[in-house]
Amino acid sequence: MWISISAINLALAVILGAFGAHGLKTRATEAQLTWWQTATDYFFYHAIGLLILALIPKIIPNFSTQFSFIFIQFGIILFCGSLYLMALGLPRGLGAITPLGGALMIIGWLLLAWQAFKIQH
Repeated sequence: MWISISAINLALAVILGAFGAHGLKTRATEAQLTWWQTATDYFFYHAIGLLILALIPKIIPNFSTQFSFIFIQFGIILFCGSLYLMALGLPRGLGAITPLGGALMIIGWLLLAWQAFKIQH
């Protein structure tokens, strides 16, 4: 299931990146295009990270990545989603959600580090 979710994330990142490059270019302000690009960059980076997280337990069976995956996935939704919505002209107040999404992504990566530490010691 985790690999499928990762693949869907990657497909969405490509779709949204293409939409930003082609569909928004003539309609959006420079700030909106920057938000869109930032969201797309982070979406790609973290979607690739999710794919790696989905593969780790297949290589190291006793290495759980489930909580990291969940935190990062919700982080992607909040961080990237709020930036995408702001870039589409929805209320800038959504920007208050962006740091929460970033915090969830950070927590997810720190949970991965903790899991790796526990396995090694």
